[in-house]
Amino acid sequence: MVDKLTVREADGVRSKTTGIYIQEPDVLVGRLQIFNNWSPYLVADPAKTWIGLEYFCYETDALWKMADEDLKKFAIAEVEKIGILKAADVSDAHVVRVPKTYPAYFGTYTAFTSSGVLDRFTNLFLVGRNGMHKYNNQDHSMLTAMTAVDTSLAASPVRTRLVD
Repeated sequence: MVDKLTVREADGVRSKTTGIYIQEPDVLVGRLQIFNNWSPYLVADPAKTWIGLEYFCYETDALWKMADEDLKKFAIAEVEKIGILKAADVSDAHVVRVPKTYPAYFGTYTAFTSSGVLDRFTNLFLVGRNGMHKYNNQDHSMLTAMTAVDTSLAASPVRTRLVD
C-alpha cells in the first residue's frame, strides 16, 4: 500500500491501468497490479494506492525462500528502481506465496483428454486457465466464462425466459 505512485497518467492522475507486465532486464518483478483500478471494493482506503507485485519462480528458488521482511524490502527497492514509486511512500506490505499457480505443460499437453467421460454432460462448461488446462490471459478466461453463460442460457428455454 502506497500513499502515491510516481508514475502518473498524462493528465497527472494515478495510473488507470489494472496491470502491467514488467519488462525491465535489471529487476525480477514480472507483473504489477493496481487493485484500485480493478474495483473500488478491493480497497479499504481509496486515497491510498493498493498494488500487487508478482514474481514468477519455483518453490526451490532463492526468491521463494526469502524471508517475508527481506522480500518486502527487495520488492519495494525493485519498483523504486524502475520509477513506479518511492520507498518512503510505502505504508504497508504483505507477502503471499501461491505454489503452482500456472498450469505447466511438460511435453504432455496433447495427452490431456477426458476419454469421453465428460461428454455425457451437456451443461458442463470448463472455463479459465484451470478449467481449460491451458495458459491464457485474464481477458480470455473471462471471455470463456461469458461464452459459457451465453451458451447455457441459449440452451435452456426456462433460463432464457427468466432472463428475458
